[in-house]
Amino acid sequence: MEILYVLIPVSVLLVLAILGVMGWAINSGQFEDLEQEGLRILQKDDVQPDQKLETNQD
Repeated sequence: MEILYVLIPVSVLLVLAILGVMGWAINSGQFEDLEQEGLRILQKDDVQPDQKLETNQD
């Protein structure tokens, strides 16, 4: 029973740390351009990395 006095505060701290990291990632722009990152692997090597891919949505 005494282990609960340790496990509950550790669990709360872990949840707060996860929420803090998730909040930091959202506020720092980690999830801004998800589509570009998925298409980046399809670019040829001679294309400059700062050029955007043109997506045709016909």
